Amino acid sequence: MEEGRISNSCKRKRERGGRPQGSGSLSVGALDMSMTARLMETLLITVLLLCSLCHSGLSLAADDAAVLHQKYASLKSQLSNNQFQRALHLDSTESPSTLKGDIYAVVDYSFASVNSALNDPDQGLANWCDVMILHPNTKYCHASSGSNGKRLSVNIGKKIQQPLADTYLVEFNYLVAITSPEYFQVDLSANSGPLDTKDYRIVLEAVAIDDKRTFLHLTYSYSYGMAWRMAIKSYLATIGRNKVGFTSTGLQSNGQPDYIGGVRGMVERNTMRYYLAIEAYLNALSLPADKRLEKLLSNWFSSTEQYTRQLHEVERQEYMQMKYQEYQRQQTEQ
Repeated sequence: MEEGRISNSCKRKRERGGRPQGSGSLSVGALDMSMTARLMETLLITVLLLCSLCHSGLSLAADDAAVLHQKYASLKSQLSNNQFQRALHLDSTESPSTLKGDIYAVVDYSFASVNSALNDPDQGLANWCDVMILHPNTKYCHASSGSNGKRLSVNIGKKIQQPLADTYLVEFNYLVAITSPEYFQVDLSANSGPLDTKDYRIVLEAVAIDDKRTFLHLTYSYSYGMAWRMAIKSYLATIGRNKVGFTSTGLQSNGQPDYIGGVRGMVERNTMRYYLAIEAYLNALSLPADKRLEKLLSNWFSSTEQYTRQLHEVERQEYMQMKYQEYQRQQTEQ
């Protein structure tokens, strides 16, 4: 009887447009399948998008690597025959509000070694401080990471020992712009600097030549305003009047080369100082980290003394003592 009642009840529900018991479960199952399908579709789209971005990044790296390889090919003659006593080529440009220096060079280190030193996800940022501190105008450098990204806080001052209160703080944003198995580009940029200067950029890109050599391109540039123009005009008329860069503008009466002066000479000197700091750092990697400092400082100073006409500012002992103290301060005040 109960069976008949259930059957009649189902029959009446069907007649009234109702659904038999259990059809609701089928509806939930269909809904679950629909949601699963949409979820899978979303995941597929996400994966395809990530793959597209990855492919795009690799394509950009491949394009930039190809351009740098082409530059290397075009500079082979200049790299093997120049006044620098190393495989190096230097360019500089001056516009009404911007100065820029570019150095292209071959170093006898594998791309893997250069990449791990200056593009390492964990240590690359701190390693750049060990590079920056070699420049005589760098008084302090601190690497940090936070919600605003990675940053180098660099104090700029005179080529003498100074308290940090007498220096100018420049905040460089650190960005690994592009990286691939055979190419990388690291970008240090600062919005402002001393004496109305701005838009500082130190950019290093590297590409593998072969298993033992790497081709580097270093750019150093900044923009300036009226306050800087006035200060530099005074500087070049006094203590900076005899300072020169590396670009030859002809020959003197004694047959010696005449070099470019002024603001282009200034940006060429600083670009070279930064490049020699990179080279000195790479050369010191053969030693344990706690034994590198003396080699770093000695290598940098010896390299600059190859260009005494342009880069000699202080004596070796004075430089070494100043940098030992600055490096110690850099370790203790972080």
